[in-house]
Amino acid sequence: MIRFGVIGTNWITDSFIDAAIKTGKYQLTAVYSRQVEKAQEFAEKYGVTLCFDSLDEMAASEELDAVYVASPNSFHGPQAKLFIEHGKHVIGEKPLASNITEVETLVSLAQEKGVVLFEAMKTVYTPNFQLIRETLPKLGKLRKVYLSYCQLSSRYGKYLNGENPNTFNPVFSNGSLMDIGIYPLSAAIGLFGEPNSFTAQGVLLDSGVDAHGTLVLHYSQFDVVISHSKVSDGLIPSELQGEQATMLVNSISECRSVTLHRSDEPPVELTREQEDNAMYYEAVEFARLVEQQTVMHPGLTRSCIVSAIITQARDIIGVRFPADSEARV
Repeated sequence: MIRFGVIGTNWITDSFIDAAIKTGKYQLTAVYSRQVEKAQEFAEKYGVTLCFDSLDEMAASEELDAVYVASPNSFHGPQAKLFIEHGKHVIGEKPLASNITEVETLVSLAQEKGVVLFEAMKTVYTPNFQLIRETLPKLGKLRKVYLSYCQLSSRYGKYLNGENPNTFNPVFSNGSLMDIGIYPLSAAIGLFGEPNSFTAQGVLLDSGVDAHGTLVLHYSQFDVVISHSKVSDGLIPSELQGEQATMLVNSISECRSVTLHRSDEPPVELTREQEDNAMYYEAVEFARLVEQQTVMHPGLTRSCIVSAIITQARDIIGVRFPADSEARV
């Protein structure tokens, strides 16, 4: 059993705990919050008594082997670094850190300390994502790929009312590309590897983060067009077009359904059954890496490519974070 602690007491932490416990490979042993009373209230739901309001004390604890980092984006890098330095395995919510400099520092440190560093990018570990990869040859020569993930933020109303929620605040390394676009981008890199080049466009809010935008990844024979938004809801599926067939994917972030379309033939439903909580599969993979002591794994390469593209794309569209100029990790 992997004894793990959690940083963060929000809904996504509940989701990961649910997924982790369902694998049968984890035991929740500790909870952190800036307010210990909040940590205790959260921990009580799971029968956990070890609570912290000090990250240093939690990182030094001998009661946990790993930590799940689900704090605001800007804290991911520094918090992951602290726990790696104490010899703890880290599964960090996406994005793994604020920029490529932080990510590369974490990767290097994890290898030095011999611990597993893992980005919790649920998309690429789902059964239907593996199905997409396996089905690609049936499309023939790939020509066009359109990946769309647009989700209206529940906090956008607060932003419009003059409030300053974390999700639209550059201090917390947020914005559409970091929070939403990272899903289809990670899927593209997971399927096709690093592009030859890319172009980026984004529309900025007055707060300084991007509200929505488009990435175009250029490969030798095809382009991948990625649409992302935090200020509108998208309903269309993602599409991979080949000369022999086209594949449609609903909900690219979780790959909920996959359909194959050929000219003059009925559509073929390929979808594999998945857990309702798609985080289950990332929890399984992280546990496997920890059990096998696999410090260097393909997920790190993908995370580095994704972070490098996002860092450069933000520079192109003019999104700057305080973390970009701070030597924090």
